[in-house]
Amino acid sequence: IFIDVETPVNTDHVPEYQALRSAVKSLSLELKREALVIVESTVMPGTMKNIVLPILEEETGLKCNEGFYLGNCPERVMPGKLLHNLRKMSRVVGGGTKETAELMAVLYGIVVEAEVDTSDWITAEIVKTAENTYRDVQIAFANEIALICEALGADVWQVRDLVRKSPGREMLLPGAGVGGHCIPKDPWLLASSVRDLSVPVRLIPAAREINSNMPNHIFGLLEEHMGDLDNKHILILGYAYLADSDDARNSPSKDLAKRIKEAGASIVIHDPYMKEYAGEVYKKAGNCDAAVLMTAHSEYKDIDLRRLKSAMKTSLVIDGRNLFDKKLASEVGIDLIRLGDSSTK
Repeated sequence: IFIDVETPVNTDHVPEYQALRSAVKSLSLELKREALVIVESTVMPGTMKNIVLPILEEETGLKCNEGFYLGNCPERVMPGKLLHNLRKMSRVVGGGTKETAELMAVLYGIVVEAEVDTSDWITAEIVKTAENTYRDVQIAFANEIALICEALGADVWQVRDLVRKSPGREMLLPGAGVGGHCIPKDPWLLASSVRDLSVPVRLIPAAREINSNMPNHIFGLLEEHMGDLDNKHILILGYAYLADSDDARNSPSKDLAKRIKEAGASIVIHDPYMKEYAGEVYKKAGNCDAAVLMTAHSEYKDIDLRRLKSAMKTSLVIDGRNLFDKKLASEVGIDLIRLGDSSTK
């Protein structure tokens, strides 16, 4: 039996397991002896031992590794690549015993064409939360370098290219924010696992703060170049959190839109992958005082900047994803402001 339910965190960044607890309790009413239960949801390290196991044993009256078997194999899927990732991504299976983990590896091997590594519950839990936390921290580093470049009069995109020429220095892309279901949440799952222990977690909260603040920084660029936003019209290009998808969960564009509205401006949203925001981008740009690119959809690479400028009331464009060509923008008269590039200010 596979359990795949949401495992969100609350406003205090503490895991909320209503769906998981409900699923496990419901399952307990129907669980047959010697069944193998596998939790695929991404959970706080320690969840299998401290939450799932006790509920199953209490509700069924059975003992783990005798009446039933328990394992976890955190999913590794993402919007637009679900079936591909199911087959091609390696998996980590955690078992209550070595034998359970080995059996799980055989089971997953029916579908998964990549490596299936065996481990215990806690290792599998940590691996999944750690890999997403690693990405969050690395993006935060890139974003902080972007902010430093803006302050010092440099271009983060050139800096990044040169840094990456040094072996092993694969600096990620800075950007207007980090969204989705996993990356904004999973670092807090990892940090929460030791909140009652004497482990001073400092890097993870700092990275989360940097990435969460990027939409505010983009808003600051708007204010810096427009002044008072009251009664202005702002075009937001891209509402999904992920390029070439319609997934808007925890989208940085939501945070930006909220700040713009609070400043007294109205917003126009364009996103070719979301029905409610689709349409001709130039038509939506009409009468707008500024445009802000928040999502690196492939379609936006083909925007005719000259036509965009003609449609807008002013020529201000803020690029939060380094999608527009700086030289071309200058040639057609676009006032392009790129994240992390003070030379375009």
